[in-house]
Amino acid sequence: MTHEEVMAMMAELKIPFAYHHFAEGEAVEPPFACFLYPYEDSFGADNIVYYQSPIMDLEIYTDAKNPDLETAVEAVLTAHELYYEKTEVWIESEMLYEILYEVTL
Repeated sequence: MTHEEVMAMMAELKIPFAYHHFAEGEAVEPPFACFLYPYEDSFGADNIVYYQSPIMDLEIYTDAKNPDLETAVEAVLTAHELYYEKTEVWIESEMLYEILYEVTL
Protein backbone atom coordinates (compact mmCIF):
# COMPACT_ATOMS: atom_id res chain seq x y z
CA MET A 1 0.00 0.00 0.00
CA THR A 2 1.47 3.35 -1.04
CA HIS A 3 1.49 6.47 1.11
CA GLU A 4 -1.16 7.99 -1.17
CA GLU A 5 -3.39 4.93 -0.66
CA VAL A 6 -2.88 5.18 3.10
CA MET A 7 -3.88 8.87 2.97
CA ALA A 8 -7.06 7.97 1.06
CA MET A 9 -7.84 5.23 3.59
CA MET A 10 -7.29 7.65 6.49
CA ALA A 11 -9.81 10.05 4.93
CA GLU A 12 -12.39 7.24 5.13
CA LEU A 13 -12.21 7.46 8.94
CA LYS A 14 -13.94 10.86 8.75
CA ILE A 15 -11.94 12.33 11.65
CA PRO A 16 -9.04 14.79 11.48
CA PHE A 17 -5.68 13.09 10.90
CA ALA A 18 -2.03 13.90 10.38
CA TYR A 19 1.16 12.07 9.57
CA HIS A 20 3.13 11.66 12.82
CA HIS A 21 1.74 14.75 14.59
CA PHE A 22 -0.19 17.95 14.11
CA ALA A 23 1.99 21.02 13.61
CA GLU A 24 2.34 23.54 16.42
CA GLY A 25 -0.82 25.62 16.60
CA GLU A 26 -2.82 23.20 14.44
CA ALA A 27 -4.08 20.92 17.21
CA VAL A 28 -7.63 19.65 16.85
CA GLU A 29 -10.22 18.48 19.35
CA PRO A 30 -10.59 14.73 19.85
CA PRO A 31 -11.32 12.38 18.31
CA PHE A 32 -8.40 12.58 15.91
CA ALA A 33 -5.80 10.25 14.43
CA CYS A 34 -2.08 10.23 13.73
CA PHE A 35 -0.20 7.63 11.74
CA LEU A 36 3.42 6.83 11.03
CA TYR A 37 5.63 4.09 9.66
CA PRO A 38 7.97 3.20 12.56
CA TYR A 39 9.66 0.18 10.96
CA GLU A 40 9.50 -2.57 8.34
CA ASP A 41 9.27 -6.27 9.09
CA SER A 42 11.71 -7.89 6.69
CA PHE A 43 12.13 -11.48 5.55
CA GLY A 44 15.47 -12.53 4.22
CA ALA A 45 18.09 -15.22 3.85
CA ASP A 46 21.64 -15.45 2.53
CA ASN A 47 22.20 -11.78 3.37
CA ILE A 48 19.41 -10.68 1.02
CA VAL A 49 16.07 -9.08 1.91
CA TYR A 50 13.44 -10.98 -0.05
CA TYR A 51 10.35 -9.23 1.25
CA GLN A 52 9.59 -6.16 3.35
CA SER A 53 6.32 -5.55 5.14
CA PRO A 54 5.96 -1.92 6.17
CA ILE A 55 4.33 -1.46 9.57
CA MET A 56 2.03 1.48 10.20
CA ASP A 57 1.05 2.73 13.63
CA LEU A 58 -2.47 4.16 13.52
CA GLU A 59 -3.13 6.10 16.71
CA ILE A 60 -6.69 7.13 17.56
CA TYR A 61 -7.08 9.69 20.36
CA THR A 62 -10.35 10.24 22.22
CA ASP A 63 -11.33 11.98 25.43
CA ALA A 64 -13.83 9.21 26.28
CA LYS A 65 -14.03 5.54 25.40
CA ASN A 66 -15.63 5.37 21.94
CA PRO A 67 -16.47 1.79 20.87
CA ASP A 68 -18.42 3.01 17.83
CA LEU A 69 -15.35 4.82 16.48
CA GLU A 70 -13.18 1.78 17.15
CA THR A 71 -15.65 -0.40 15.26
CA ALA A 72 -15.60 2.07 12.35
CA VAL A 73 -11.78 2.13 12.26
CA GLU A 74 -11.66 -1.66 12.32
CA ALA A 75 -14.22 -1.84 9.51
CA VAL A 76 -12.04 0.41 7.33
CA LEU A 77 -8.92 -1.67 8.05
CA THR A 78 -10.81 -4.88 7.33
CA ALA A 79 -12.28 -3.46 4.11
CA HIS A 80 -8.70 -2.83 2.96
CA GLU A 81 -7.74 -6.38 3.99
CA LEU A 82 -5.15 -5.16 6.50
CA TYR A 83 -3.99 -7.20 9.48
CA TYR A 84 -3.73 -5.28 12.76
CA GLU A 85 -2.95 -5.67 16.44
CA LYS A 86 -4.81 -3.37 18.85
CA THR A 87 -3.79 -1.92 22.22
CA GLU A 88 -5.22 0.81 24.43
CA VAL A 89 -3.66 3.17 26.98
CA TRP A 90 -4.78 6.16 29.04
CA ILE A 91 -2.40 9.12 28.70
CA GLU A 92 -2.74 10.86 32.05
CA SER A 93 -0.78 13.99 31.06
CA GLU A 94 -3.03 14.58 28.03
CA MET A 95 -6.26 13.24 29.58
CA LEU A 96 -6.78 11.17 26.42
CA TYR A 97 -7.23 7.54 25.49
CA GLU A 98 -4.95 6.23 22.78
CA ILE A 99 -6.11 3.27 20.75
CA LEU A 100 -3.12 1.97 18.82
CA TYR A 101 -3.53 -0.20 15.75
CA GLU A 102 -0.25 -1.70 14.59
CA VAL A 103 -1.05 -2.43 10.96
CA THR A 104 0.87 -4.59 8.50
CA LEU A 105 0.71 -2.90 5.10
